[in-house]
Amino acid sequence: MTLSTNRRTLLQSAAAFGTLGVLGLRGQPLKAQTTPQQGGTFRLAINDFDSGETLDPQVNESKFMQNLQYQIRNALIEVGPGGVMVPELATEWSSNADSTIWTFKLREGVEFSNGQPFTAEDAVFSLNLHRGEQSISVIKSLMAGVTDIQATGPHEMTITLSGPNSGFPAVLTMAATVIVPANTTNFDEGIGTGGYILESYEPGVRARVVKNPNYWKEGRAHFDAVETLAIRDVNARTTALRTGEVDAMNAVDATTAQLIQAMPGIDLIQVQGKMHYCFSMNTAETPYQDPDVRLAMKLAIDREDMVSKILGGFGSVANDQPISSAYPYHNPNLPQHSYDPEQARALMQRAGFADHRHVLHVSETPFAGAVDAAQLFSQHAAAAGINIEVAREPEDGYWSNIWGKTPFFASRWSGRANEDLMLTQAYSRESLGSWNATHWDNDAFNTALIAARGEQDEERRRELYWECQRLIYEDGGMIAPIWADILDAKSSNIATGEEIASDWDMDGNRASERWWFAA
Repeated sequence: MTLSTNRRTLLQSAAAFGTLGVLGLRGQPLKAQTTPQQGGTFRLAINDFDSGETLDPQVNESKFMQNLQYQIRNALIEVGPGGVMVPELATEWSSNADSTIWTFKLREGVEFSNGQPFTAEDAVFSLNLHRGEQSISVIKSLMAGVTDIQATGPHEMTITLSGPNSGFPAVLTMAATVIVPANTTNFDEGIGTGGYILESYEPGVRARVVKNPNYWKEGRAHFDAVETLAIRDVNARTTALRTGEVDAMNAVDATTAQLIQAMPGIDLIQVQGKMHYCFSMNTAETPYQDPDVRLAMKLAIDREDMVSKILGGFGSVANDQPISSAYPYHNPNLPQHSYDPEQARALMQRAGFADHRHVLHVSETPFAGAVDAAQLFSQHAAAAGINIEVAREPEDGYWSNIWGKTPFFASRWSGRANEDLMLTQAYSRESLGSWNATHWDNDAFNTALIAARGEQDEERRRELYWECQRLIYEDGGMIAPIWADILDAKSSNIATGEEIASDWDMDGNRASERWWFAA
C-alpha cells in the first residue's frame, strides 16, 4: 500500500525530530493545573468545515461549526467526560411515570451577549426550530416524537412526547440545540449565552471570538480570544502546530501520530471512545438492495489490516455495529465478521453481481486516511473477485453532495450521548431523508428501537438494544471495520482537565471553553 502525498511529506518533515517515543494504550497522560490561568489567544485548527455554512443551529453539521457554536452559545445539557450529562442552561429535569412528559428547570440570571435575559421562551423557540414540516434541521428526526413544547414558567419548560422515551434529555445535548434569543431571524449575528462573543466569521476560512465578560459559567472560558481556523490538509495543520502558528489541532493522522508525539513542545491526545470509520452502502439502490451483496462486502474487508495500516494501531477491530463498548448497552455477543474472500465471492455470485463495478466515493473529509482506507479495501476485495473503483471527491461539499447521495461512500460517526440517539439518527425510519445515509428501513429494527425507548425494565431494555445492533450487523448497509481512537494534538503550553471527553474530538468540541494556557 502506498502512502498518500500528505502522509509521505509529514514522515519526511518529521524525520529530523529523532527517535520516536512509544505511546501507551491510553496515549500520553495529561495533567491539569490546579488553578486555570486566564488570558491569551487560543488558535485552533479544524479539518471539517464547509464554505457554505451559517450560524443557523438547524444546519450545524461540521466540527468547525460545532466548535464555534459551543464558543458563543450553550445547550440545555452538556456532555462531560465519561459521557455524563451535566446541567448547562437547564439545571434539572424530570419526567412523569411513563416518560412522555418532561419538565426542565432553567437557569436564572443568565444574559445573552446582547444583554437580553434568558427565559423559557428562548428555549421553546430554539427547540421549535427543529420541529414541523418547514424545519430544515439536521435533528428533525430526533424531535419527531415531540408533540408540544410549552413555557410553563419564566424559567420552566415542559415537553410532551408522542410516546415513552426515557432517554429523551440526551437529544438536548446536541450542538444543533444551542439556545438563541426568541424570534431570532439573523442567526449569523451569533447572539448567545456562551463564554465568548462573536467578533468575525468567514465561512470555510476562520472565526474569531472574544471573551464574554459576563459569562455565567464559573471556571470556564479562560482565553481572552479564540481563533478557529479551517485547515483541511492534515500536513498543513501539523506544520502549523509544529511552527507555533496554532495551539491545537484535531484529527491527527493515526499513521503519523507517533511522529507528532516526538515533536518537542507538542502533546498527542489519545482518547478511546465511540468513533467508528465506515463505508456505507445505499440499501435503496442496486446492487445494495440485496442482503447477500451487503454481507459479501462486509466479508471482503481485512479489519486487522485496516487497524494496522490506517490507524497505526490507534484503534481496534469493529464489527459492523455502531454501539461500542463505551456505551452501557453494547452487544458483545455478535460473532466477529472476519475477512473471508471465498465466502464473499460466493455471496456475490449468488446475488448475480459478480461482475459489478462498485464505485466507492471518498475524500479525506470523513476521516484522515479515508482515501488510503478505500484503496486498501479495494485491494482486499479484489481477492474475492469484487471490483471496487475508488473515486476521490472534492473535499468542500463532501457532506452535502456525496455523503448519503451516492450508492457507496466513506463515512464517519462520532459518539452520541446514548444508544437511542445513535440508533435513531443514523438507522431509523424517522431519519430517512436526513441522517440515515444508508437508507436502511427495517421493520424489526424500528419496532425494537421504539420499544427500547419506553421500556422500564433494565434487562429487557438491554435485550432490545442488543437486538437493534444484531439487525444492523446482519442486514444493515454500514461496513464498520474499525473503532478509531480520537487523536488530537496541542502545544505543551496548553493545559486541560484531567479527563478529556470521548464523544467528539477536541474535548467534545468544547476545548475553547475547557482548556487554558499554562503559567
